[in-house]
Amino acid sequence: MTFHEQKAVELFRNGCNCSQAVFTAFSDVTGIDEKTALRMSSSFGGGLGRLREVCGAVSGISLAAGCLWGYDNIEDKSFKTEHYALVAGMANKFSDIFGTYICRELLGIGDYEYSPVAEDRTAEYYASRPCEKCIAAAAKILDEEIEKRNSL
Repeated sequence: MTFHEQKAVELFRNGCNCSQAVFTAFSDVTGIDEKTALRMSSSFGGGLGRLREVCGAVSGISLAAGCLWGYDNIEDKSFKTEHYALVAGMANKFSDIFGTYICRELLGIGDYEYSPVAEDRTAEYYASRPCEKCIAAAAKILDEEIEKRNSL
């Protein structure tokens, strides 16, 4: 396991949501302090505010990709296109591993009745979820992208 994979799983085990765990694990690379990283990524837990949509781990690597390689020239369509392709590519790599990047599908939730209340973190909670594997895989995908770009 890479440093970032280990850090992300540790953060999740300490109570972070999936997005916070992944995004904050990369604070050393993004240059964003941990408190700010936790706050920036807090809304994406539970598949966006517990709506069970896009997995928070995928949102976390997307946030990091924006910090590292995002565009700020809103008129440069080619750079925007390149960035969207990068984010979609990482999401698709994640989906290739797990069959989806949708939170409720990863959790095996059929009819989901929305609740904003996060579940208590118990041994059963951790044992019954794929979240740690998803978090580690997302961190590895981002590490691979960083490595690829650093070698160019």
